[in-house]
Amino acid sequence: MIHELRIYHCLPGRLPRLLQRFQDHTLRIWDRFGIRQAGFWTVAVGPSNHALYYLLAWESLAERGTKWDAFRADPEWLRVAAESERDGPILERVENLILQPTAFSAVK
Repeated sequence: MIHELRIYHCLPGRLPRLLQRFQDHTLRIWDRFGIRQAGFWTVAVGPSNHALYYLLAWESLAERGTKWDAFRADPEWLRVAAESERDGPILERVENLILQPTAFSAVK
């Protein structure tokens, strides 16, 4: 199992719009492609409350490549993304990390 940590740094005031897009559209579209989320978090205490952190679970990097590419090219996703940003961009930047568990990790 491979876990991918994605951190979406939003422009000020735009995090609610990103959360709405995930809740109303993105997760449903992911389900069609078999993209599995392992959790979503926002920051309650920390240096910035303008970010969304989430984990995706993949069987392999090959699965990730195939499913992620298909999702990013999906016409419904492209429409939803464009509509959600019609009032301006949501994201300042995105961080993406493929995590490797340690020998003593409870999650493998």
